[in-house]
Amino acid sequence: MGVVEGLAALAVVTWAAVLSAIDVRERRLPNVLTLSGAAVIIAAAALWGRGLSALLGAAALGGLYLVIHLIAPAGMGAGDVKLALGVGALTGALGASVWSLAALGAPMLTAFAGGVAVMRGRGGTVPHGPSMCLASLLVAALAVL
Repeated sequence: MGVVEGLAALAVVTWAAVLSAIDVRERRLPNVLTLSGAAVIIAAAALWGRGLSALLGAAALGGLYLVIHLIAPAGMGAGDVKLALGVGALTGALGASVWSLAALGAPMLTAFAGGVAVMRGRGGTVPHGPSMCLASLLVAALAVL
């Protein structure tokens, strides 16, 4: 991994960490971070010749999350839909299998965290953003290493 790729990876990890911390603390994902992050990821993917796959990944995951949000707005927030654009672009730029693993991994991580919360007597709702970020970063790291 070159210097530019390393700096890009550091920026994405920082973006995901900040969003995750905000979601855990405030149960919201700020538009200024979700939407600008998605735009930067798509632009960077385009510079690396993967713009179309990033756009397709963003549209597919964003569309899927939008449908879920419209069906059950209490279960999936609009911030998660907007975050799906960025993580969908990131994983989509790396290929369909990376996108698929991250898309499946995020709800599994959230379900696991909810189960742990129930077992600890803290209720069963947990923010989904951190799981989206973690699943996407883990699968992306495995894909590029």
